[in-house]
Amino acid sequence: MPVPYNLDVVLYILAKQSDDALQIVEQILPYFQPDYTITVNDMADMGIKRDIPIILNGITYEDSYEGDFEQRRALIYTMNFTCKFYLYGPVTSSNIIRTVQADQFADLPDKSPKREQRLTVTPDPVSADADDDFGFNEVSSFFTDAKTFNPVTGEDE
Repeated sequence: MPVPYNLDVVLYILAKQSDDALQIVEQILPYFQPDYTITVNDMADMGIKRDIPIILNGITYEDSYEGDFEQRRALIYTMNFTCKFYLYGPVTSSNIIRTVQADQFADLPDKSPKREQRLTVTPDPVSADADDDFGFNEVSSFFTDAKTFNPVTGEDE
């Protein structure tokens, strides 16, 4: 399952001339109203595409020029963005489940639970793969003596 995250990104634009800095800023700002959404091919193997919004949180301007001609002028525009994206955990694979067992209990208020029935299901044939055409063997076991079942040890008492 994907887990949503917010990634904060800062973009710095440094320029010597005010006109150069404004040309860069004017090419970025029109796309954000206040966000820009891109479609990402998130899981190509599974055909999952997601819309990822990139939000412009703010923009600041700094001019460090103080009038001395020997001092270098630096215009700095700072743009703060938040990117909303998803991270996936590790992909693990496990063996195919070939046997399922379900126990049914009678919950008596004055005694501990008594096992009444066990249902066991296996594929027929046992060597069947997920893509094969196969059936199931169902076995029902009834416990009429109603022994006490200890869920910790998995044994009848």
